[in-house]
Amino acid sequence: MAMIEVHELTKRYGMATLAVDRLSFSVARGEILGYLGPNGAGKSTTVKMLTGIIRPTSGTIHIHGQDLAKHSISAKACMGYVPESGGLYESLTAHEFLQLVGRLYQMEDALIDRKIREFLKLFSLEEYQRQRLAGFSKGMKQKVLIAAALIHNPEIIFLDEPLSGLDANTMLMLKEMLRDLAKQGKTIVYCSHILEVVERLCQRVIIINAGKIVADAKVEDLKSITAQPSLEGVFKQLTMAEDAAALGRAFSKVVTERP
Repeated sequence: MAMIEVHELTKRYGMATLAVDRLSFSVARGEILGYLGPNGAGKSTTVKMLTGIIRPTSGTIHIHGQDLAKHSISAKACMGYVPESGGLYESLTAHEFLQLVGRLYQMEDALIDRKIREFLKLFSLEEYQRQRLAGFSKGMKQKVLIAAALIHNPEIIFLDEPLSGLDANTMLMLKEMLRDLAKQGKTIVYCSHILEVVERLCQRVIIINAGKIVADAKVEDLKSITAQPSLEGVFKQLTMAEDAAALGRAFSKVVTERP
């Protein structure tokens, strides 16, 4: 069963900028989809449309069989979203913020409090739960965002650069958790620039460039078709980034230039 169905999804900003150009794809229950693209390709714009944060110019999005445009509240109720940045009320404590999120999803207070205790313990944040989020480090804030996205047990999880600021142990824990959630039938859309992680975590990837899909296949199939040994090589080939090494050498030359 497709949990996410996208048809001819398009987003324009004014007449000049076409950010996303007629995307069509679906994501099945229990699938971890890697959603990749260079900066400015339309990744975050796509995710913001899929989560109902911004409206598409045209096209349709169905979430768990529901038209997002017509049934946005019920469709959003089955989603969890970790944004690339922001998303916290920093005047609140970690406990207060997670309690607010749980209540917005109409969870019972006893269940909210139990889940808060468990999340904060797993993320080693117990001693900081009464401190205001404004004083948290980037990694600590990211842990709270992840807990907020998962507290209501969503069927579909969107992750936009979820490892940002996390320590190595938390990264490992998060990756294992996502694999386990997928085995339980959760649908996960994973956006990241860390291609090695995507290659290990996701069987299938979609790569977009200039707002268009340039690849949609299993990682192993893409490596075979492009004769590349890694997802990084596939990504470079399909997004015309072969000059990255040359640019790196040019920057190095500028850095080391002497009078």
